[in-house]
Amino acid sequence: MTRLLGLLLLISLALQAENWPQWRGPSANGISAEKNLPVRWSATENVAWKAPLKGMGTSTPIVWDDRIFLTSQRGNGPDAGGRDFANAQTAKNTGTSGGVQFVVQAFARSDGRALWEQVFDAGEHLPAVHLKHNLASPSCVTDGERVYAWFGTGLTAALTLNGELLWKRHLGEERSAFDIRWGHGSSPTLYDDAVLLLVDHPDDSYLLAVDRRSGKDLWKIERGKGKRSYTTPFILRRERGDQLIINTSDRIESIEPKSGKVLWHVGEVNRVPISMPVYHDGILYSSRGYNSGPYLAVGVDGSGDVTESKLRWRTPTGAPYVSSLLLEQGVIYMANEMGIGTAVDAETGETLWKHRFGGVFSASPVAAAGKVYLSEESGKTFVLEAGRELKIVAENDMEERTLASLALSGGYIFVRTDDHLFAVRQR
Repeated sequence: MTRLLGLLLLISLALQAENWPQWRGPSANGISAEKNLPVRWSATENVAWKAPLKGMGTSTPIVWDDRIFLTSQRGNGPDAGGRDFANAQTAKNTGTSGGVQFVVQAFARSDGRALWEQVFDAGEHLPAVHLKHNLASPSCVTDGERVYAWFGTGLTAALTLNGELLWKRHLGEERSAFDIRWGHGSSPTLYDDAVLLLVDHPDDSYLLAVDRRSGKDLWKIERGKGKRSYTTPFILRRERGDQLIINTSDRIESIEPKSGKVLWHVGEVNRVPISMPVYHDGILYSSRGYNSGPYLAVGVDGSGDVTESKLRWRTPTGAPYVSSLLLEQGVIYMANEMGIGTAVDAETGETLWKHRFGGVFSASPVAAAGKVYLSEESGKTFVLEAGRELKIVAENDMEERTLASLALSGGYIFVRTDDHLFAVRQR
């Protein structure tokens, strides 16, 4: 009887499980509908399993049903420098010899078994990268039929969920070499039948839509020269018409995703836009990136320059350099590279609290079931009670460097460190 009840519980949890199909989760905002996630863990406590990783990267694991997918780089590429706040080993160094390879791996969600891997030769001409990442920074995305992977050279591939290669392209060889200071960071975005690929590089900027099934071009928008963006495009689906939001160096842009027409734009020039915006109830919230840069709230129903007409509020400084914002229960959460967490009232932009957690935050925060998870590079994750006051519920230490954002699915929290993929689950 006990075994039967346990089996029924597992089946019930599986039916309730929510996939994590892309960077920042099902709605690309870091929010999960999961209800039974753990709050406390360590390198041994509440760890269901851990799987060794043979390569390195900062891409987030993505989850579809019983499978987890992630990308890695094996071998060392050129170093572009950049300040390393953690003063730790660099993400590009895998300790392997020989040529650089790109890898897509699949693991079983139940026990962490390695199911398959697809390996690609990275070639000889590799862009230099920042100390914090390598050419496997873009996260995969899946539509439940195929997995789409994109690497920092422009190599793009579609695989079946069983790891069979369906199509492959190399944008860096087809058009122009990927050349953006500190390395490419944008992940692919799915929209209807298209995979959207943003290449905002100073010498050559474009937005490309390729067919999911064949990989062939559907359309391409030339974006001129001088742009620079590391962010992932954000799809905003609305009855009045869908919008594609891009956080780029000269401004935040809303684009009609099938024509490429710019609908509206807001903001000033910012050197290093990295974060993805979040959306709620007609308002877009975004930071601009770079050193303690600005963050703002803007209405999405305008046209042209909406800096005056639709801007709700703007704070000139204090946003994280790398990580994205999280909006939960009317509060915006953020954590920066100086170890400071901040909560802001989403309606007014008023700061509710600031707290020095310590360490360095590169991963973007996530939330589920009234809890907010802030992951710091040394391997610590701070769990907060969502709300207008700071309430730290737990401080969990995985004891391995963690640059990738967490993924939440099926009662598990998936933690990608430099060396392992951990599955954390309440026992």
